[in-house]
Amino acid sequence: MHRFACVLLVDPRGWLLLQERDEMPVIDPEKWGLVGGHVEEGEEDEPAAYRELEEETGVRLPPGSLRHWRALPVFHEAYGTLDTTQVYVARVDLTDADIVVGEGRRIVFVDPATARGLDLTASATIAVPEFLDSAAYRDILGP
Repeated sequence: MHRFACVLLVDPRGWLLLQERDEMPVIDPEKWGLVGGHVEEGEEDEPAAYRELEEETGVRLPPGSLRHWRALPVFHEAYGTLDTTQVYVARVDLTDADIVVGEGRRIVFVDPATARGLDLTASATIAVPEFLDSAAYRDILGP
């Protein structure tokens, strides 16, 4: 079993930060997914989420910015394993210009209607629609 920590950032418009993966990853190449990745041996999930966010986007959030949303059981065909992905969320005042692509083809904020129709990774197929339909998303958007 593998452990993953991923992040869903929401901009002031309610758009989600998603990564278009290139052909390189073992898991779900050429698909759209969440920023994040493997939790390293001896590492806790939340610090891994902050680390992955910074490595993949250049975004360094202060501790306490991310909120744990939920754990997702995700079957990764490439590994043949049912793995756990911890998903963390936050509202940010960032734009695409604030993102430095450290991995993948591009990382951009995507409007919710478009996000639902993208060719998504195994974890994003679960996380994106469930998050967009959740109280957590509505709370992040505010009144």
